[in-house]
Amino acid sequence: MRTRTTTTAGILAALAITLTACSSTEEPATVDQSSQPPALSDADKAKIREDLGYPPKPDAATADAFIKALNAIDTDIVHGKDEKALSRGADTCRMINDHPERAKQIEQTNKRWTSPTHPDGHGLATAEKILDAAHKHLCPDF
Repeated sequence: MRTRTTTTAGILAALAITLTACSSTEEPATVDQSSQPPALSDADKAKIREDLGYPPKPDAATADAFIKALNAIDTDIVHGKDEKALSRGADTCRMINDHPERAKQIEQTNKRWTSPTHPDGHGLATAEKILDAAHKHLCPDF
């Protein structure tokens, strides 16, 4: 019991010192901008996507066509989250690139494309349509 009290007292003392040091009115040190990594250009980001096996970022028309294709299958696939659907589409394309077996692609698509009303996926038939939409609109060269 004595050890526990001593340990607790020591922790409280350290906390009090830390809080006192944090409440200082001194100005925080400025960050040396020269030590910050340089910002990535769009070309650098595109190269990284390519190196990781993702398709190029879609332009607005391509993204819109993909979202419309998904909504034509079932509006619950996108369920109002266009950016999330585009991200999942890019992941689907990478999976196409990584797994050439069609049955595996459909299975993985079904697992990836869930929604609040379909937490276990939309089923294999719908997953195949989603897979085809991603392939057609986001990564036709895969």
